[in-house]
Amino acid sequence: MLKKQKTQETLAAKNEAQRKANKIKRKQNRREIYKRAKNYAKEYHALERAEIAARRQAKDGGNFYVPAEAKVAVVIRIRGINGVDPKTRKILQLFRLLQIHNASFVRLNAATIKMLRLVEPYVTYGFPNLKTIKELVYKRGFAKINGQRIPITTNDIIEQQLGRFGIICIEDIIHEIYTCGPHFKEANAFLWPFKLSSPKGGYNRKRNHFIEGGDAGNREHLINSFVQKMNGQ
Repeated sequence: MLKKQKTQETLAAKNEAQRKANKIKRKQNRREIYKRAKNYAKEYHALERAEIAARRQAKDGGNFYVPAEAKVAVVIRIRGINGVDPKTRKILQLFRLLQIHNASFVRLNAATIKMLRLVEPYVTYGFPNLKTIKELVYKRGFAKINGQRIPITTNDIIEQQLGRFGIICIEDIIHEIYTCGPHFKEANAFLWPFKLSSPKGGYNRKRNHFIEGGDAGNREHLINSFVQKMNGQ
């Protein structure tokens, strides 16, 4: 009895110490997350002001302003599996678009741009702004942990999976995707592909390209309004 009582006391003391340590760590994390969110907001604002200043400067000098090429695209699957050839199916698997109305972020480079052009009849894509990325992650974001779709209820889930990359909160994930940072791949792989709704007002014509008045293919910056229709806006 005495031995059992001593063991229980030892375990209780250990659990209490762990609880206090976790409490202190959570408090420190909250401060760090707040500081990071504040810095990111300043960074986004500075980027926006810099672009506006560059446009005005070009206009005053009688020149044209050419914005930097987009680094990230959001890709949405708009057609089902009927008549999909093996090569197209494989590309859609690589983009993690296994179902209709699935969406995912893709880093743009020579290889991914070529792949997007090959699957254009089955997807629509474009360049997301900060608002679109935030709304997708906050409203439709789920974590992929051990092949399971887990709701992101706390930042502890993110820290456990991505803490080794310096990503400890949801704002870090948004910043990594928006700026296409060095750990974009890890942050993107952590997110389960977004499951969107049918667009409000329906499609125009899925089989036609966007420039022909249809839905498929590259929408560039007009993808943001399309995502809002599919995200319950």
